[in-house]
Amino acid sequence: MIEQRILGRTGISVSKFALGTMHLGTWGNPDHEDAARLINRAIDAGINLIDTADMYSNGESEEILAKALRGRRDDVVLATKGHFPVGYPEVRTNRHGNSRLWITKAVEDSLRRLGTDYIDLYQIHRPDPNTDIDETLSVLSDLVRAGKIMAIGSSGFSAEQLVEARWVAQQRHHIYFSTEQSPYSLFVRGIEGHLLPTAQRYGLGVLTWSPLNSGWLTGRIRQGQTIDNQGFRRMISHKFDLSLPGNQRKLDAVESLIALADQAGSSLTHLALAFVANHPVVSSVILGPRTIEQLDDQLAAADLQLSADVLDEIDRIVTPGIDLNPIDTDYQQPALADAALRRR
Repeated sequence: MIEQRILGRTGISVSKFALGTMHLGTWGNPDHEDAARLINRAIDAGINLIDTADMYSNGESEEILAKALRGRRDDVVLATKGHFPVGYPEVRTNRHGNSRLWITKAVEDSLRRLGTDYIDLYQIHRPDPNTDIDETLSVLSDLVRAGKIMAIGSSGFSAEQLVEARWVAQQRHHIYFSTEQSPYSLFVRGIEGHLLPTAQRYGLGVLTWSPLNSGWLTGRIRQGQTIDNQGFRRMISHKFDLSLPGNQRKLDAVESLIALADQAGSSLTHLALAFVANHPVVSSVILGPRTIEQLDDQLAAADLQLSADVLDEIDRIVTPGIDLNPIDTDYQQPALADAALRRR
């Protein structure tokens, strides 16, 4: 079974690997029955944390989960997110952001689509410069006290924004954010600078997404090969634009990392997943498979442990605390890495 870890200071046990469902539905796998099989395969393998968002496939991902979890709802820690408009690009007034008006509706809509009475972890998908964090924490606290949400978290917040949210919660007697969800991979290491140390200081659980950097760390993107930008990749085509210096650096780094994985008796995919899971502040690594075959391959990395020598060589290939391509993320963390923290 997959290792279990405590999610921050919530007392909730979650699996080291979580199942992300962004690619279930029209954004990836539109076959609901096949998606349900993938979800149940993950649960059977020991994954108990499932992460989704109302915007994924415009609500379809949550609906797929409702079907797949019939009779198994109590077996999982169900996490979803709100902030973005559902139905994009048809953005309507007051149908996005972090206001009391929108978050209240978004939670009710997610509960309906998920077919459940409560959400284990509700996350604010992004900061909202137009809404005071006091307003957001106030409505989330009310929803927790009403029993509709068990714990609250953030996603895409900077270390400074997390500290501000903590201070506001203390001053106004709101419920704290218990978790933060951020991108983290061999190629996106910016959170090692300030965010991960801040999460450790305040006891936040950390969920990380895109551990394979949108496919860059699968070994299928190599020098001299054409990059397939079909499907969801068309929405993030900038991440594969080889005219950008950061993407060229990735091509070079991939070759070195594949050689290192070979020496360690591993694949690049497994090396990449083990690297992220190795950080002591990371609670769970969100996997994003589209198929059962991809899921099975990623699950095979669950027991891989990286030696200090391998970690040192990774730091030589990809600098700690740096995002190779700044546009890989919605924000940039200060590039001041605490590489030693990762190894404690």
